[in-house]
Amino acid sequence: MPERHAYGTDPAQFGELSRPTGASRGTVVVVHGGFWRARYDLSLGRPLAADLVARGHTVWNLEYRRVGNGGGWPTTFADVAAGIDKLLDLDVDTAAIVAVGHSAGGHLATWAAGRGNLAPGAPGARPRVQVTGVVSQAGVLDLVSCARDGVGGTAAIDLMGGHPHEVPERYRLGDPLAAVPLTAPVLCVHARGDDSVPFSQSVDYVAAATRAGATARLHEVSGDHFTVIDPDSAAWATIVAELPR
Repeated sequence: MPERHAYGTDPAQFGELSRPTGASRGTVVVVHGGFWRARYDLSLGRPLAADLVARGHTVWNLEYRRVGNGGGWPTTFADVAAGIDKLLDLDVDTAAIVAVGHSAGGHLATWAAGRGNLAPGAPGARPRVQVTGVVSQAGVLDLVSCARDGVGGTAAIDLMGGHPHEVPERYRLGDPLAAVPLTAPVLCVHARGDDSVPFSQSVDYVAAATRAGATARLHEVSGDHFTVIDPDSAAWATIVAELPR
């Protein structure tokens, strides 16, 4: 059974830690999606966590405050940062941390990998635990176009508390596309037939990151928005094959 650990006092500030039998093959943080909205929770990540721990990984399935239960800017970002930093207190290997995030979780996982470049005082700055690799599963990696094009309706606008032209500094600090290049490699796994988060979100991010000298790749898979979080799918097999051993 997973161990539940709080990293704050709010009911949504916790994670579920699963440890493998025997030596760990590495630590993976699972960040669930749901367009940052409170009606979606870490139960979305439990099937992935179970599969990963069965393969020998230590898994931290992370919950955080979302829009509708106290989340949004800057709370959601600060929670994800604090939740990842909590690993330092949980007797796990933090030398190499891979963050695997779906949809909005892909946004947060990729953002978290760039925390070391944030100026002091910014939400999530000065990480205690560094994300050293990212798998973005149909991630929202360009918040500005997400807001402009109405991806998820008003999801990005609700998260950031305004349109990009109204709160540009927030988007600069919270948008993965604005944070390239990262030192951590990023693998984007996305289906062209995704009708929730456009395939172009991953295409544009990988192109920008590569131009900036970062290591970023796009692996196109078949299926839809949720294929990438189906443990029985070929898309998931691609993801687990890429995780460090």
